[in-house]
Amino acid sequence: MRSSRSKGARRPPEPMSTGRRHSLRKSIFLLPFLVAGCASASPPSTAPAADAGAVQRDAEQRSLLDHPYRLVFDWEFQEPGVRVRGRGVARVEPPYRARLDLFGPGGDRIAAASLVNDQLEVPVGLATAIPPAPMLWGALGIFRPGPGLYGATATRTTAGQSELRYLSAEGGELRVALSGGRIDRIDRTLESGARQELRVRFGESDERFPRESIYRDVGAVRELRITMESVEQVESYPPDVWNPGG
Repeated sequence: MRSSRSKGARRPPEPMSTGRRHSLRKSIFLLPFLVAGCASASPPSTAPAADAGAVQRDAEQRSLLDHPYRLVFDWEFQEPGVRVRGRGVARVEPPYRARLDLFGPGGDRIAAASLVNDQLEVPVGLATAIPPAPMLWGALGIFRPGPGLYGATATRTTAGQSELRYLSAEGGELRVALSGGRIDRIDRTLESGARQELRVRFGESDERFPRESIYRDVGAVRELRITMESVEQVESYPPDVWNPGG
């Protein structure tokens, strides 16, 4: 017997089972939460990446010493149980040589240090008053992050500002914020979790050295503040200047 259904006619849909109706309603109910969950799992927006090598080269060139200089400054140092201030003298010479002398109110020498490339020596006086090498270079406005760093990355934050980030072979990281190619701040985290920070303030755009530098060892509650008074270009220094221990 031939079926009365015409050729090609569609079969009416079968009624949906109770289980399928419940499953569909559950999916529709959960859809907004699933979408929200996917949105919250997306990575946060970051500043645009930059060429780390180009940013480093620009910072190095802008801070490169061109002549020997003699810097005179006021300084103030404090840590638990100690607070002292006075006058200081820094002697610097290309490519990377520096000598720092801190004198107290009565003219007595509180500390003396030499920094040649990345080798810091504090043979005289209060060693805790002297920042580590990359911070001391930074306090003088000189970009020299130091050895043992790798994985450099750079980001552009705002117009004329950028940040370099390094990982340390000893653990921790170093971050250098630059404004117009000059150091604005340095943040250093050690493997132990100890944190050190440096804040640098320049005056006019053509000034070679910072007007003020503030170094802090956060965990040790230690701070050195340097306020520049005068900058003088001088002749080359004799070699024994870089050996304050004599």
